Amino acid sequence: MSGLLRYQSALLLRSQRWIGPLLLYAAVLAVGIQPGDPMPDSLGFAAAGLVPVTAWLVRVCVTNEPDAARDCAAAAAGPVRVHAAALLTALGWTALAGAAGAAAVVLTGDRGGVEPGTAAGAGALAVAACSLTGAAVGAVCSRPVLRSGGFALLAGGLGSLLALGLGGSPARSAVGALTVGARAGTVVLPLGAAAGALVLAGGAGALACLVSARRS
Repeated sequence: MSGLLRYQSALLLRSQRWIGPLLLYAAVLAVGIQPGDPMPDSLGFAAAGLVPVTAWLVRVCVTNEPDAARDCAAAAAGPVRVHAAALLTALGWTALAGAAGAAAVVLTGDRGGVEPGTAAGAGALAVAACSLTGAAVGAVCSRPVLRSGGFALLAGGLGSLLALGLGGSPARSAVGALTVGARAGTVVLPLGAAAGALVLAGGAGALACLVSARRS
């Protein structure tokens, strides 16, 4: 699997298609977060922006290869492993961007009596919850589950909005925990949201990999 992850990462970096999602995330941070803002609120905002960014990057990774190259990789390593590597590559790079955004918030935000270590832990869990939720959206709204490019793009956008707006969504729960904590002058660790997002992403990823195996 490590070889497939390196292969997918090389494809992503060489394609330069990562620039769009990265610029989107940078714009979210620049517009929504200012130095001196309350740290929990800013951490929640930085994490929330990862939902559409991860969904977008998943779509990039699963459509990066030409069909002939993907068929060769699937024949050599198996379609399930190849598709799983694409999903994990998108998730890993987005989580890295989210970690950088959360670190910037911890360094520049108004702590308001909150311990930096506690804030960093809450931020890491929120980043994980939102990245995993976005990966789940991307997995079910991209190839091979949805083959039509335009419909998949529309579904990914709507899915990201629903993931941030529907009650019970792990991403919304994680962001809400930080927002409530900001009002109370404390930090709530969104452990349940992160666990729920892990289960959701695992199920969505497994579904996408099974569909990939059946259609290969």
